[in-house]
Amino acid sequence: MTQVHHHELSGVIEFTPPKYGDHRGFFSEVFKQSVLDAEGVEARWVQDNQSFSAAPGTIRGLHLQAPPFAQAKLVRVLRGAIFDVAVDIRRGSPTYGKWVGVELSAEKWNQLLVPAGYAHGFMTLVPDCEILYKVSAKYSKDSEMAIRWDDPDLAIAWPDIGVEPVLSEKDAVATPFAEFNTPFFYQG
Repeated sequence: MTQVHHHELSGVIEFTPPKYGDHRGFFSEVFKQSVLDAEGVEARWVQDNQSFSAAPGTIRGLHLQAPPFAQAKLVRVLRGAIFDVAVDIRRGSPTYGKWVGVELSAEKWNQLLVPAGYAHGFMTLVPDCEILYKVSAKYSKDSEMAIRWDDPDLAIAWPDIGVEPVLSEKDAVATPFAEFNTPFFYQG
């Protein structure tokens, strides 16, 4: 049975599906719609994305897309380990600007659901990380937004792995949280 852990932020859920092994290797049902349905997850998955990061300390994020292309994400690690972060960006939410961070790894076999209305990012903790994630809407360049990964107002406790962060040009100049105009509103 899949282990389910609800994090402090509404809708952020960690799933760890069972893994059955023997002398040949293992088998696992890594995605099962009925498990998400049982947790009230209403996302309809339209696409799988895969990324590879060679260097430890690679940061991707904090990213989001504005409606109507807002994306929920179901993130898992195929190889390596990451520190995965979700930030509540729903104006009026009691947890607006709060974040949750989870270590996801191929070894732990866990996944993180990041609902629409949250910014998402991750840091690779080891070399050669491959990440696979489902998204609930297609990519739209015009709807793309980013918030600074190291914004002091968010105060995300990124792990110190002893290397300088590796960033894209876009992430290096992302919007500070104080200047971010969220397109999401809390519907409590």
